[in-house]
This record gives sequence, structure tokens and C-alpha cells, in this order.
Amino acid sequence: MNGNFRKFLLLWAGELISSIGGGLTSFGLGVYVFNTTGSAAGMALVTLLGFLPTLVLSVPAGVLADRYDRRLLMMIGDGCSALGIIYILILMMRGDADLTGICTGVFISAVFSALLEPSYKATVTDLLTKEEFSKANGLVSVAGSARYLFSPVIAGLLLSVSDVRLLLVIDICTFFVTVICAAVVRKGIPAGKPVETEPFMRSMKDGWRIITEKRNIFFLIIITSLVTLFMGVFQILAEPLVLSFSDATTLGITETICACGMLFTALILGVRGIKGSYSRLLGQSLALAGVFMVGFGITPQIVPVCIFGFLFFATLPVANNCLDYLIRTKIPSDAQGRAWGLIGLISQLGYVAAYALSGVLADLAGRVTGTGVGRGSALVIGISGILLFLIACGMTLKHSVFDQGENHGT
Repeated sequence: MNGNFRKFLLLWAGELISSIGGGLTSFGLGVYVFNTTGSAAGMALVTLLGFLPTLVLSVPAGVLADRYDRRLLMMIGDGCSALGIIYILILMMRGDADLTGICTGVFISAVFSALLEPSYKATVTDLLTKEEFSKANGLVSVAGSARYLFSPVIAGLLLSVSDVRLLLVIDICTFFVTVICAAVVRKGIPAGKPVETEPFMRSMKDGWRIITEKRNIFFLIIITSLVTLFMGVFQILAEPLVLSFSDATTLGITETICACGMLFTALILGVRGIKGSYSRLLGQSLALAGVFMVGFGITPQIVPVCIFGFLFFATLPVANNCLDYLIRTKIPSDAQGRAWGLIGLISQLGYVAAYALSGVLADLAGRVTGTGVGRGSALVIGISGILLFLIACGMTLKHSVFDQGENHGT
């Protein structure tokens, strides 16, 4: 094992710990806001303010990562993002932690965290050779998924013996670990020289032209946005649905079981891959995802919730893999960077819509039906599942849009 790969492992370990810590805070604040306000809209607002800065600042943060010391940006981003969590902790210790204060702290933390991701990915590229990327990609994926696989069950168990303040303290401690790891790695890597890049607006215009001049590419991007929309609805409303008839410990175990569905399918795809027929598999996986969303909210019992949640997440890697392939093979290789930056921005607008609307709709549905926010969340998830199923069926009627330019084989 060469020295750079050991540096990567150190950096990865810091990212893994930071991801788990961030997941603890996300889970704990979600439970705290729901128990305090009894509103799904409040939980959704916290999630939206934690996500929006990362989305809006992703492109400028990427530019900074190309022009300045990436390890220093990582240290600044992760270190300063602790300020928002410390602010929330102080409010809770004083007994002043209302929804406005929590949203303010989450927003501050997210603004600085936006610096971290592009610099982290670029640093991995700096450290590793092309031959080492395949070995590293699996580890990077595990670190990115840790907040969904490990954090919920850990947070649920900790909340059974303490309160959300313990989770915040643990998360704050993880920031120092990440900063120290980045500082150690930084000592062994010289800072890169600033690179000259084309004007930002010209790059954006070129990317927009590339993804809109061919109807099939833009149609696939819209499908990607719809996938993130329904994923966001599920992500936001699964928590109030489960909390309406259970406790935080059970919620943590349930979220981990559901997220394992995504890990299970990803491992299978990593071994076997997909052998052509991407458009057909895309439609089938999205149709099944819609069916499983409906099943998730049918009854307030934890066993069917876990089963249908696991199955829903198991369909997502197939859909994402097919969408990635179908879009990637339709974009010229010399335009991939400009196009994917804009594709990432557009596709994640689905999350913004889900975080802004799903909680409000669930609260409204609960009041109108008189069944409470839990069953209101189930109703919104079910309707979303039906819409996703209908969209998937409609896609099969537009089969030629997907098949144009598709290579049947890997």
C-alpha cells in the first residue's frame, strides 16, 4: 500500500466519522422537531434548509476547489460548519430551542458544509491513481451512505437513554476528527497551482445547450428530477408516519433496515452489473418503487413498513444506474463535465420541491381526514406512489425516446 493510499484511508475515515455524526444530528433534530411541534412541515423545513445551501453553492464550491488549496477548504468547511450545531446546542441548554433557532443553526452549518464535498472528491482524485479508483469507490460509497445505514439505529438507541443534546455533542466532536485528518493529509500534499478556467456563464450556457438540444436527454433529466421528488417525499414523511405509532428507537431501526435495501441491490449490481435493456429496466424499477411506496403506508404496523421500505430502496440503485447510463451515453465525452454539473443541479430540484411541499401536504391531509399527521403522511406517500407508477407506465409508451442511441450491452 503506497503512501498516498494510506492518506486516502485517513481522509476516508474522517469522512466516514463525519457522515455518521451528521446523520445523528439529522435524525435527532427530526425527532425533536416532530415531538415538539407535532408537524411534518416543521421536519421538512429543517431538512430543506440543510439541503438548499449545498445545492445552490455546489457549483461555486467546485470552482473554489479548482482554484485554492482543497485540503484547507475542507478544514474550513467542516470546522466552521460546527458553529451551526454549537448554536443549536446552546439554545437547547438554555431552553430556547424553537423551530426558528434550529432552522438558523442548520442553515449556517449547511452553508459551510457546501465547501466540503467538492474539495473532498477532488482530493481523492489528487491522491489516487486510476488503478486505485475502483478500490476506493466502494469505500467512498460506504462513507456517503453511513448517515442512512448506521446513524439512525445508533441515534435511536442513544435517544432511549439520553436526549438530542448528546447527539449534537457527538456530532460536534466528529468535526474535530475530520479537520485533524485533513490537516495531516494536507502536510503531505503540495497545494496545486490555480488553473485557468473558462468563464462561468459560458460554461453554463454550453451545458444548457448540450442537455436541451436533444429531446431524449432532457426528457431523461426530467425523469431524474421526478425520481428525486418521490424519494424526497418518502424521506421526509417516513419519519412522522413511523413516529405516529412508535418511538425513536424503533424509527432508527426501521430507517436502517429500509436503507439496507439500497445497499443490497448496489452490491448485486457491483457483482453482476446490468446487461442491456436499460430503458425497460428503468420503467420496471420505477413502477415497482411506486407499488412499494403505496404498500409502505397502508397499515400502521412496523413489519410491513420495514418490508415495503426495504423493497422501495432496493429499486433505487437499478433506476439510478439505468438513468446514469442512458444519459451518459448520449452526451459527447468532451462535454461531460459541463453537462453533468447542470444535470446534477436540475435533477436535485426534485428534492427541493419535496422538502418544501410534502410536510405541508401531510399536515393538511391529517387535518382534513381527521386522522392526524401520521396517516396524513401515509396518504401523501401513497398518492406519490400511485403517481410514480403511472409515470413509469407512461414511460413505456414513450419507449423510443429512451432507446434512441442506447447500446444494448455493457
